Amino acid sequence: MSGFGIVHLIVALLLGVLLGVGGVWAYRAYRTEEEESVETAPAINDGDIQSLLAAMPQAHILLTRAGDVERASTVAYSLGLVRGTRITRSEIVAVVNEVRETGQVQDMEMSMRRTVEGMDKLILSVRVAPVSGDRTLVLFFDTTEAKRLEATRRDFVANISHELKTPVGAIGLLAETLQECADEPENVVVFSERLQRESTRLAALVQDIIELSRLQDGAALTNLQLVELDSVVTEAMDRCRIEAESRGITLVAGPSQDPHAFGDKSLLTTAIRNLIDNAIRYSNPGGRVSIGVSELDGEMRIAVVDQGVGIPFEQRERVFERFYRGDEARTRETGGSGLGLSIVKHVAADHGGRVELWSEPGKGSTFTFIIPAAYVSSATDYKEEDLL
Repeated sequence: MSGFGIVHLIVALLLGVLLGVGGVWAYRAYRTEEEESVETAPAINDGDIQSLLAAMPQAHILLTRAGDVERASTVAYSLGLVRGTRITRSEIVAVVNEVRETGQVQDMEMSMRRTVEGMDKLILSVRVAPVSGDRTLVLFFDTTEAKRLEATRRDFVANISHELKTPVGAIGLLAETLQECADEPENVVVFSERLQRESTRLAALVQDIIELSRLQDGAALTNLQLVELDSVVTEAMDRCRIEAESRGITLVAGPSQDPHAFGDKSLLTTAIRNLIDNAIRYSNPGGRVSIGVSELDGEMRIAVVDQGVGIPFEQRERVFERFYRGDEARTRETGGSGLGLSIVKHVAADHGGRVELWSEPGKGSTFTFIIPAAYVSSATDYKEEDLL
């Protein structure tokens, strides 16, 4: 059962107590489709109701018989749901009137603008129920984040399914073709090479999905240590060297002065490798990709500079989105998964940093991976929990 479902069940049980009926009705109130009319319950001491509401974690509004606000949570006022002794939202008032007529619990969902300008809309799940003394109780929950995560999860699954179809379908088709031309050595070589490329692409996509899943787990930093960033850059370049040579791209690392940071060396290497790989894919043949490490204002900055096609201004805010591709034709040609920059962003955030982007179409791009600097002299005093 989800946390929100548990909260609903607790609320239903509390309402059952308020109405003076047994636990069976409370369970039925939780299952809204099985709710039944309830006979008038004996009056409950007003002090008991007030104490119960004070102990409840949910935001609430308690209305009198006349429909005036008798008690409301601070959140109700801060969201603008209550002003003075009145509820400001007409949709809540309509449900309250319906509950007072039928005596049955009603649920609804509503959206509203946040009080802070520029913020997204707020989504509230509202439950309205009658209580003793002909009063009405309104409970509401902020489900904005839950809805956003649900939508993100749904999109992620849809995107994964789409991305996996391409290499899997190609591998199947190439395997059939190989069977048909088994007696043609030249074709066998050609299709075998294509099969190898597609299997490599599939393996890279699966690995990126695993990495991103690990980063979103909330416990990605499991192997924290003092990391020498020059070795991170060197290892990341070595992983990309074959791809760079196959495309005629030269990799160049600039000089640095013993740079260090605290973090997970494996994840940091993965992030820089993804930046270098991205630079290689979007560079023109014969171009150069430069990687430099520097320190500025207590931060380590790893800049990956290419001389490639650049990124249009309108796409710069979206390049870190999962599966987003600015140039579909070029991506199909280079075989990117669309997850690399998203992984980079997550790694930087998990290390208390960020990623900055400069780009100009036709002149190239510079991605700068920025995390807090560490100093070797402080390594003996370092404890893993200092980063958490």
